[in-house]
Amino acid sequence: MRLLRLFAPSLIGDHTLCYVHCNASGDSCINEVPINIRFALAGEDISSDEYVNAMTLVLPTGAVVNDGDFLSVGKGDSLLRWDADSERFDVLKAGFLSVSAHAEVWRPIRTAVLTISDKGSRNERVDTAGPELERLVADLGGVVGDRRIVPDEAAVIAETVKEWCSQGYNLILTTGGTGLSVRDVTPEALMSVAEKVVPGFGEVMRMQTLIHTPRAFLTRSVAVIRGKTLVIAFPGSQRGAKQCFEVIAAALRHGVETLAGWDGECGGISR
Repeated sequence: MRLLRLFAPSLIGDHTLCYVHCNASGDSCINEVPINIRFALAGEDISSDEYVNAMTLVLPTGAVVNDGDFLSVGKGDSLLRWDADSERFDVLKAGFLSVSAHAEVWRPIRTAVLTISDKGSRNERVDTAGPELERLVADLGGVVGDRRIVPDEAAVIAETVKEWCSQGYNLILTTGGTGLSVRDVTPEALMSVAEKVVPGFGEVMRMQTLIHTPRAFLTRSVAVIRGKTLVIAFPGSQRGAKQCFEVIAAALRHGVETLAGWDGECGGISR
């Protein structure tokens, strides 16, 4: 769908282009001015007081935005999240909004992050890769509902993944345990609970990250499916996890939507 109108009477009416972002206090802003950001559907009356002091994004008739949904503008260049209680969008990723810009409504991807590290589980090492994955998945509409650090024990890894799958998580991201050492057992743990294997994730990660390090092919990163949950294993370093995630980011959301059965919804508008 397309943004049809950007209407803000307190900011001199209609805009064709504006910059949406947060200030130091966390308030949503348009062109550095704090303002509530709302939405309305084409043809709705937006002359009432609640619209006068807000920026209203006018969406096509038929668009559905429920509590917690994301509005992705320009293929994720800007990302807003709807809070039904306060009736406003919160800005998660700054960027430009413009009339006729392509936009999609994204369901939140229920995500869990598992760091696998003997030292991390004993508080002998600060986990940086797990938080990095949380930051990266947020740009795709991922909402992290659980995060844990466990030792390099196949049984513990497998049980944690099974627990999260049974709780209905759409996506599980693991970091660590994908190398060649005796204690690196993450791929084996994931394969033990897998119903399907998705080899392309590991293949493209190894192939594309060779530009960063000639050792990239040594990682044993894998991706599997259990039920309707996609589980992806990343390297244990912050840098390695980031580089691998960036390789798959462009197609990851589509993969989750396909697995969850959301991909048949027209442009993210209908539900």
